[in-house]
Amino acid sequence: MCGVVGWLDFSRDLTRERDVLASMVETMRDRGPDGAGEWIGPHIALGQRRLAVIDIDGGGQPMAATAGPRRQPVVLIHSGEVYNFGELRAELAGLGHEFTTRSDTEVVLRGYLQWGAAVAERLDGMFGLAIWDSTREELLLVRDRLGVKPLYYVPLPDGVLFASEPKGLFANPLFRPEVDEQMLPILLNPKLALPGETPLRGLHEVKPGHVVRIGRGGCREYPYWQLVSREHTDDLSTTVSSIRELLEDVVLRHLVADVPVGSLLSGGLDSSVLTALAARAHGGPLNSFAVQFAGDGTDFRPTALRPEQDAPYARLAAEHLGTDHHDVVLDPAAVAGGMDAPLRARDLPTLGQFDSSAYLLFKAVREQVTVALSGEAADELFGGYPWFHNPEMIWRQTFPWLGDAPRLADCLAPDVRARTKPHEAERDRYATLRAKVPRLSGEDGLDARMREVLFFSLHGPLAYLLDAADRMSMAVGLEVRVPFCDHRLLEYVWNVPWSMKVVDGREKSLLRMAAGDLVPAKVRTRPKSGYPAMHDPAHDAEVRRAVQALPNDTSSPLYGLLDGDRVREIATGTDNTVTHVSGAHVLVPLLEVDRWLRAYRVSLR
Repeated sequence: MCGVVGWLDFSRDLTRERDVLASMVETMRDRGPDGAGEWIGPHIALGQRRLAVIDIDGGGQPMAATAGPRRQPVVLIHSGEVYNFGELRAELAGLGHEFTTRSDTEVVLRGYLQWGAAVAERLDGMFGLAIWDSTREELLLVRDRLGVKPLYYVPLPDGVLFASEPKGLFANPLFRPEVDEQMLPILLNPKLALPGETPLRGLHEVKPGHVVRIGRGGCREYPYWQLVSREHTDDLSTTVSSIRELLEDVVLRHLVADVPVGSLLSGGLDSSVLTALAARAHGGPLNSFAVQFAGDGTDFRPTALRPEQDAPYARLAAEHLGTDHHDVVLDPAAVAGGMDAPLRARDLPTLGQFDSSAYLLFKAVREQVTVALSGEAADELFGGYPWFHNPEMIWRQTFPWLGDAPRLADCLAPDVRARTKPHEAERDRYATLRAKVPRLSGEDGLDARMREVLFFSLHGPLAYLLDAADRMSMAVGLEVRVPFCDHRLLEYVWNVPWSMKVVDGREKSLLRMAAGDLVPAKVRTRPKSGYPAMHDPAHDAEVRRAVQALPNDTSSPLYGLLDGDRVREIATGTDNTVTHVSGAHVLVPLLEVDRWLRAYRVSLR
């Protein structure tokens, strides 16, 4: 696991820009605390900070080989993990390749020498990688299929800048952060962003499952993988056993590491299944971790997405599975006052208390392990969220995950709304993404609609959750692995019809059935509960106060852009929404956007 940065410019000699490259590399220190490396050619500068996970001594980067009759350099920098590197290594050795390390990085490099850009199709893992091929004078940027690992880029007239996080680009004088006014609705709700879209002018993410080629002729992006809808012919019994077999194999692959590995265990179905499989395969007591808040005994309030506390279920699952369990108890004051580190980690507006608590959780986890398994994507694969089971929300001609919460873009001033047209922006993105749903011929009714709903969730909420998990964990040098994001599992479950996914009348029926013998009955039948929220009344009161003061704050970059009456209406209104903890939770993005604009001195145009 690493942080990578790079600069390609055919119009200048980058050997004279070592100081700039060094500044870019330094921004990745938190992602890679175990070492640094650089490689510079006439027009290309590559840098990396490393978190050593596999082949501690031999897996350093950048990693180079030679190719072509003139033995020119081919150089790779790589963030993430390739879980099938053992099989690929054996295949490449059979084709005559020789290896000098035990690392997955060298396997990817040799794979490129053998198969070119098509190596991406053979990789099973989470990765954001860059390959400079001197023989072709071409740079490739490649991102894993679900976008678990981030990779940003800024096209230049004669090349490109790229980095694992925006901060790597901010360190180059060629890029300055600016936001177009038209992007305000997306800034206030990043889940509405289309794949590859960011709120900053000129800044793109490599789309999940895509390759970006940059050469003297310019920049071109294309997919190397995409979901395909096919008829599912397996019966229920075969489907359940196939899912179980896939999960066992996936978790086994995710345990490969030369450092301590643990698991995040909330006591929900998803994390308990992963922890159970990991504990069986680990070969010794597995460390497990759960987060809770001091004061939950008196402050906790059930909501649709968080109907009960995690702690009792986490302890029950840990005792049943025999893990070495750690309850990470967070002080609400520390969570509320700890927003600076998450902001530095994201370089974009944070999730407020959720990013802060995740950062503190991961910091505590890192004291025990370097790698942790986490359950993201199970709800999107198997249908876990409440809005997947609410007919009114399902059939609305918009994103069901928006639920019944107020649209925060409605807090923009009337003249700003008239210019930015937030409701049109939402409809356009809905129509654009709906047109990309891989259809199954002859499928109709609820099965067809739920294929759309699950596709929307994979490209909105899941993308945002994966980004949050990556940023907050890598900020403390922790690698979080997400087995439910395995593309083989996704491809199989994607094609199971919705009627089979809810065959027992409950959410995530297939996962419950596949895990029947793994977890306690109380955990297996527990309703969906989201990542824990802090219910501290003092924090909520402070959020409401600060938000209501924001429209009149002349020092704020948002001054003149907000409708004070609408802000006050939400701040003093109902707390009852399917998707949010409270009205204060709804409004947090206003404060976080304001804080980000100030901290990064972002120009708003």
